[in-house]
Amino acid sequence: MLPHVPAIPDAGAPVPKGRAMHVLLTGSSGWLGRFLAPRLRALGHRVTGLDVAPGPETDLVGSVADRGTVSRAFDRGIEAVIHAGALHKPDIVRYPAQAFIDSNVTGTLNLLEAAVSAGNDRFVFTSTTSLMISQAIRDEAGEAAIWLDETSGPLAPRNIYGVTKLAAEGLCRLYAAEYGLACVVLRTARFFPEEDDTHRVLCGENLKANEFLNRRLTVEDAAEGHVAALLRAPEIGFGLFLLCAPTPFDRAEARDLKRDAASVIARHFPDAAELYARRGWTLPASIGRVYDSRLAETALGFRCRSGFAEILEALRDGRALPFAHDPTYLSPKEVGLERYAFGR
Repeated sequence: MLPHVPAIPDAGAPVPKGRAMHVLLTGSSGWLGRFLAPRLRALGHRVTGLDVAPGPETDLVGSVADRGTVSRAFDRGIEAVIHAGALHKPDIVRYPAQAFIDSNVTGTLNLLEAAVSAGNDRFVFTSTTSLMISQAIRDEAGEAAIWLDETSGPLAPRNIYGVTKLAAEGLCRLYAAEYGLACVVLRTARFFPEEDDTHRVLCGENLKANEFLNRRLTVEDAAEGHVAALLRAPEIGFGLFLLCAPTPFDRAEARDLKRDAASVIARHFPDAAELYARRGWTLPASIGRVYDSRLAETALGFRCRSGFAEILEALRDGRALPFAHDPTYLSPKEVGLERYAFGR
């Protein structure tokens, strides 16, 4: 069963300027795609959705690893690409490494080649902050929280998901340099609705709320960030941006965040502990990494609408939380709608 269906954006939402385009959206049946496709159409764009599983926003069912499928999509007159389709970290237990290479690397190459051949002037690629997390960063063994932004490195992805997404980023950079295709890479923080596949200490809503302090955004904001990237791509050329809810913290607080995060949170949000206690929630005792998304604000003109302050406001007013949580969620490709062997 699918989680809540995205509403069409309200009439008062700001509409970016720019020409209407025919956009190919890969991953259109996925969690992001089901929010992004309606948003693009509301702004006047035509959308062709491509996914390995059928869905309400999907027009073509097939894999981007198959050149024939990509060719059929571009036969429709595609003018721009948002490549949001991929195998993700939870898929590691379900698919072999070759499937990640086929989908995430070969598929990206197929789309870039088709976009260049079609004379497209913009390509937006959905990447992940996961590729920035080496085993050393994940272990969080230092005395201070690690500050992560677009300049962080050297990058040492710890699994096949991160390795293939980093390779796909390199392809985008290469095609921007060699062919002049404006490519914007968006390293998105967490926005999935399901439970964390590794963290079991806190309940899902509590964990998600905590992550808005340092490593999460809503799916609605993720979609809006892609819209901003689509608009700005030609003037940027090649750009790489981290998308995350703005952290309330400063780098100078990195040591305090690692040692006693609750005290730092109290400085910024004096009633956070009380609001959490009413819900039976727990604030993080330590924060070991922080994602800094300020470059997206300055270069893309994009800032997430929902952050930790908005979560506290919802708790304070007794309103619905501004993020989705669905512990039963499964990717459409895993619920029996359609199964594809990537690249075959």
